[in-house]
Amino acid sequence: MYKSLKKRTLLLFILVVATLTGCGSSVSVNAESSSSNLISETESTIPIPVEVFDPAASPEPYPVEDAEKAQTLESFSTEPAFEEYDITLMALGDNLIHMGVVHTGKQTDGSLNYNFLFDGISDFLNTADIKIINQETPLAGNELGFQGYPNFNSPTEIGDAIVDAGFNVVLHASNHSADQGISGLDSCVTFWRNYPEVLLTGIHEPVENPEIPLLTIKDKTFAILNYTYGPNYGSAPENLASRMNILCSIDSASRQIDFTTLNPQVIEDIKEAEQIADMVIVCPHWGTEYATTPSNYQENFAKQMTEAGADVIIGTHPHVVQPVSLIEADNGNTSLCYYSLGNYVSTQKNGQSMLEGMAWINFHVTENGISLSLEDTGIIPLVCHYTSGPVRIKNIYLLEDYTEELASSHGIINYGGISFHLDHLIGWSEDILGEWVITADQALNH
Repeated sequence: MYKSLKKRTLLLFILVVATLTGCGSSVSVNAESSSSNLISETESTIPIPVEVFDPAASPEPYPVEDAEKAQTLESFSTEPAFEEYDITLMALGDNLIHMGVVHTGKQTDGSLNYNFLFDGISDFLNTADIKIINQETPLAGNELGFQGYPNFNSPTEIGDAIVDAGFNVVLHASNHSADQGISGLDSCVTFWRNYPEVLLTGIHEPVENPEIPLLTIKDKTFAILNYTYGPNYGSAPENLASRMNILCSIDSASRQIDFTTLNPQVIEDIKEAEQIADMVIVCPHWGTEYATTPSNYQENFAKQMTEAGADVIIGTHPHVVQPVSLIEADNGNTSLCYYSLGNYVSTQKNGQSMLEGMAWINFHVTENGISLSLEDTGIIPLVCHYTSGPVRIKNIYLLEDYTEELASSHGIINYGGISFHLDHLIGWSEDILGEWVITADQALNH
């Protein structure tokens, strides 16, 4: 296009020169000469201004006769604009498989199926890009038999249901990970290797320095790190620590765990993750059971992890929800911290344990990179509902859809011997989660 315009201009220029200098004058044009030598010298040379074509200097260097030509010229010099987009993350708390949950999944033909556990949140699973669940109890092998508290072993069909529901990240570092010993922990890792589409984090094959777990979504890479404060005893033998990520510091000689000091390996992992991932998400299994406020060591750990480069912190373990907070480290780094999401499913007898949280986070991607967006980011309160006589899981409800009629039929009233009402749940949600609560509509229609 530009070459043809130049050619027309050159011919017009020659015609003007010929007219001004007379028919007898000659004009010599050397195609290889520069524009400054296009005019040959004559006895009567008239200076004629020459406009050099520079597409950057003028949006319309030459008149364009119609809209089609204008569009062609514009498309030649304009690159397509970057289309911004969002990536959404949802995360659930402890999938705590008590025997009441195990029995609920038994079918009339003797088989086991737990897909019903996720029916109440299917819309969120269909919408989110990153879908995280904390599998609190080990899937150590059905041949060992199923057990509830205190030494859990859950059906591998629980894992099948997690996959069928569409989760792509499973956290497995908890204080119950080694309930069935080292062989049970290894069996759990082996089970998840059957599902390579799911990122297993927190436990792994026996290696000293496991690779940083990475998940790529829409060309952006997320590091998802998972640690537990420890097993259900005060030490971490080497054969356990080589298979499970430990949050707290371990004495190299005695193998005793210091529950108030962060494991230096956590900081190293976060710094490494920051170099290879666009976003770093740390999922600690920490805190004091049934405490609705974070402990001092949770707050200290959160600041240290933020300073090291964590962008998001999602906590589990206390079996109740704890506040959501923006953390600012001394070096200026910031993170969004969910201190505890509480449970996802359980048959516990504590009323506050029936109020749960689903983390919902928006990441916004522009041509300059990815950032955490606080718009429609927050926590969606859930309610775990079970019946009694016998104890069976009924459903997981959104708090916004829960009713007093449902609350009055909750199995926890008889099984736990407590009073349980809708206004209790609403009050706990307002007091603990406050302004971070978002509705289903905000999340799904962002």
